Amino acid sequence: MNKITVRYGKALTLTAALVGAMALGGCAHGPSNRQLGIGAGAVAGGAVGNVLFGGPIGTIGGAAAGALIGNEMTSGHRR
Repeated sequence: MNKITVRYGKALTLTAALVGAMALGGCAHGPSNRQLGIGAGAVAGGAVGNVLFGGPIGTIGGAAAGALIGNEMTSGHRR
């Protein structure tokens, strides 16, 4: 297997784990718009961070940044 296949395989595994965790965590009640924004931002940010920087540091940093952006976009404080 080449390096690109391994990288995208890891990203796919991480994405599947995050989606599974969100699906199981959402069984209690429907998520609020803010929770959806944070979750979507974290998943998108993690994917972008992994593609741009590679490795777990890029993925975690991207997920954290995406969650913050998703939180701010859905916070309701419009200026």
